[in-house]
Order: sequence, then structure tokens, then C-alpha cells
Amino acid sequence: MTASQRREAILAALARAEGPVSAGTLAGRFGVSRQVIVGDVALLRAGGAAVTATARGYVAERERTEPVRRVACRHTAGDMERELQIMVDNGCTVLDVIVEHPVYGQLTGALGLSSRYDVSQFVLRAGAAQPLSLLTEGIHLHTLACPDEACFRRVREELARAGFLLEL
Repeated sequence: MTASQRREAILAALARAEGPVSAGTLAGRFGVSRQVIVGDVALLRAGGAAVTATARGYVAERERTEPVRRVACRHTAGDMERELQIMVDNGCTVLDVIVEHPVYGQLTGALGLSSRYDVSQFVLRAGAAQPLSLLTEGIHLHTLACPDEACFRRVREELARAGFLLEL
């Protein structure tokens, strides 16, 4: 298999996958090193492929039919898990987190969290790492894909009750 064929096969594998696929899993499937896969994905992305790298692996971006909305939040690092649980418990997928950095501008971290299991795995993988929101005194945005507007309203209401929603 040529490198070009491998990259096409990587795209096909990601398109078929139900969730994130790690570089290690792809490396095993294609008989190459993890670093070769990282390079292949970088080349695919540079060529315009819609592949997102998350903490749990690579995801082929799919067109969304449900509403995509943003919420502004503020809380301490210790409240991150509870905030994310509120979002997924109400049926939303947490697509990303966004902060405004004074030097770099907007920084976005892909999340792709849809369940409590996803949240727990994310928090576990984060370990001692500091969340992006610490760069902005806890202020950050989340992009959410929600099944409907009622779901998005419930999320906002629960975030407000928890004291996490940043309002105008």
C-alpha cells in the first residue's frame, strides 16, 4: 500500500467509525508507526480533509442536522466535570471549548463529548493538565450540538442554576 492509498484508507476508516479512533489503533491496522499516522493525518488536514483531533483520537467531521449553539460559561477547574455532565445529561454533544487568549487570539480545543462516559474519560485523560479556561480566569465558550431548541434551553437553565452560565 502506498502512502497515498494509506491516507485514503485512513479517511475511509474514520468515516465508518462510530467514535474517535486513536493514532495507535490506526497504526496497528495499517502496520506503521503511530508517528506515521500523525503525519498522514496532518497531510490530510492540510489538504482540506475535515478530520478533528480529540483527546480520544481522530474523528471525521460529519454534517450536522441538529442545531449548533454556543454557551458562555465561567467556573473553576474543579467544576469542569459537572459542567460537562450538565450538557451531555440534557442530550447535547459538547463539540469544543473556546477561549480568547491575549496573545494568540481564539484557541479552540475539540472535545466531542456525548455521554457521561465520554466526560469521565476526558477528565481522566486530562489528569493534572490545566484546562484552557484557566488562561481566561474561568471564562470560556462551548459549542454544543443539541437535538432541538428545548434541549438547548434546558442546558442553559441548568448551567444558570449551577452558577456556570455567563450572561450579558
